[in-house]
Amino acid sequence: MRYTELAFTGPATFFKAPHKPLLGDWQAEVGLLGIPYDFAVGYRPGARFAPNALREASGRYAPGPEGYFDFESESHRFQSVTLVDAGDVDPVQLEYQESFRRITEAARELRQRVKLPVLVGGDHSVSHPILRAYDDLGEFCVVQLDAHLDYSDSRNGTRFANSSPFRRAVENVPGLKHITAIGLRGLRTNPEAFHAAKSRGHTLISAKTVRQRLSWVLEQLPRGKKVYISFDADVLDPSILPGTSSPEVEGLTYGEAMQVVAETIRHNDLIGFDLVELAPSLDTSGLSALVGARLLAEVLCCWSG
Repeated sequence: MRYTELAFTGPATFFKAPHKPLLGDWQAEVGLLGIPYDFAVGYRPGARFAPNALREASGRYAPGPEGYFDFESESHRFQSVTLVDAGDVDPVQLEYQESFRRITEAARELRQRVKLPVLVGGDHSVSHPILRAYDDLGEFCVVQLDAHLDYSDSRNGTRFANSSPFRRAVENVPGLKHITAIGLRGLRTNPEAFHAAKSRGHTLISAKTVRQRLSWVLEQLPRGKKVYISFDADVLDPSILPGTSSPEVEGLTYGEAMQVVAETIRHNDLIGFDLVELAPSLDTSGLSALVGARLLAEVLCCWSG
C-alpha cells in the first residue's frame, strides 16, 4: 500500500511507505534503512539527523498508486514495486565497534528481505560496516560519488573515521575488488591515500574531468558487474546541496551526478545504495533534504526500469 496524503500529513516514513522494523517477518522489493550515526566526522556534525529529515522531505515525492508519470516518455515509472521503511539502526554513542557491528547486522538482515537495500546515513564511515554485510557475495565493485577520496589509512590517530571507510572496506571485504571514485576535488587530498588507491588499481576521476569529459567518464564505469553505489552528498556543488559537513566548491551538478548513477544502474546489477553526509541542520532552507529525497526517488526509478 502507498500513501497518497499531502506531503506534510501522516507519519513520516520514507516515501510514505509502511514502517516494518527488521524484527518483523516481511519481504519487499526495496527496503530503506536509516543509520543516524555521525560520531566519525572530522569537521561539522549533523548527519545523524539525515534519516528523519529525508523521511519528512520524501513525502514530497511519495509515488502515487501508478508510480511516477514521466512526461518525456509518457509512461509510468516505479510501478507495482513494494517499498518498506525498515526503521533505523540504533547506534551506541562513542562505541564505534558496537555501532558498526549493529550496522553490519542490520544490513545483513535487510539483504535477506529485499532485492535492493537502500541505506541512509549518517556520515561516510558507515559505508565500511555496510559493505562488510556483503562479505558472502563474491566479487563486486563500488562506484563512489564523492568530493573526497575517503581512503586514508588514519587521520588524527583514528582508522575508522569518515575519511577511511573504503580503505577499511578493501581490507575487510574479500569480494570488493575495485572502486570507481567520481567527483573528487578536495583541496586537502592526502597523498598517501591517493597513491594507495592508485596502486590498488582503483579508478579516480575528478569533478573537473566530469565537467569536461562526461561521455568519457561514463565509459569508465563498470559493465556487467555487481555494483554497490555510495553517494556522498558533498559530491554535489554546495549551491545545490549546502547541508553537508565538508562542502567543496566546483562540485557536480545534479544532472551530472544522476547521469553517472543512471548509467551505472543501467549496465550493472545494483546490489545496494547508500546516501551519506547529508547534514540537514546545516541548511535551514530544507533544500538539501529535498534534493536528497529527489535523488533517492530517481535511484528507485532507474533501478525499477
